[in-house]
Amino acid sequence: QLQLVESGGDLVQSGGSLRLSCAASGFSLEEYAIGWFRQAPGKRREGVSSINSDGSTYYLDVVEGRFTISRDNAKNTVYLQLNSLKPEDTGVYYCAAGRGSGYVWHLLQWYDFWGQGTQVTVSS
Repeated sequence: QLQLVESGGDLVQSGGSLRLSCAASGFSLEEYAIGWFRQAPGKRREGVSSINSDGSTYYLDVVEGRFTISRDNAKNTVYLQLNSLKPEDTGVYYCAAGRGSGYVWHLLQWYDFWGQGTQVTVSS
């Protein structure tokens, strides 16, 4: 069974840091592009970052320089390091996996399956 499990979400003060993990089971993460998305209450889910199977990385402009995506193939896990957090970063963070043609890193519909999400709350 192909599965993604996110963890690492928490309540943190503005300016703080978190590291989110996306652990895969049933498949090898390095063969897929992995995306991180977030959804704030009342808002649409948006792409935050993605790492392709070739190691290329992509970021939403408002998080570039603050967030870093990385992949540990030995642990079959993708991480998202969140630094200098702001209240507007609050939301449920999801990871998703996909492969094949037509990769558009921030396009929700391109990804094949999703994790259940982890809550990030940044207080001001």
